[in-house]
Amino acid sequence: MKKTTITYWILTGLFAFVMIGSAIPNIMVNPMSVQGFKEMGYPTYIIPFLGWAKLLGSITILVPGFPRLKEWAYAGLLFDLLGATYSVANSGKPIDQWAPIFIFVALGFASYYFYHKRLTATAEAGQNLGMAV
Repeated sequence: MKKTTITYWILTGLFAFVMIGSAIPNIMVNPMSVQGFKEMGYPTYIIPFLGWAKLLGSITILVPGFPRLKEWAYAGLLFDLLGATYSVANSGKPIDQWAPIFIFVALGFASYYFYHKRLTATAEAGQNLGMAV
């Protein structure tokens, strides 16, 4: 269980770091974000909303507890990354500009996998303690 917990926190910390790093420029309505959204035909008013959503989702996956919120946060963060990948890929940009996003998608899925693996291990450990009494 210790390896699972360590792996979970490393992956989750990295994933949250990436997503917070993406959220801050959106919240600040960075000119590069505005340009990218305009190039893809999206309204720029959505940029700060997405930034705040990513920031809140990242905080949610880092804070212990709140399992239902964590599920929603993981879903939202991964939908954001998959949507970004899809949008950039269909905007005509070369693959070298959008394929690296899949690394972050994989990081998110790995964090989610270890989140559930950790929950299962914790539940099993609790059951084993109950049987020993």
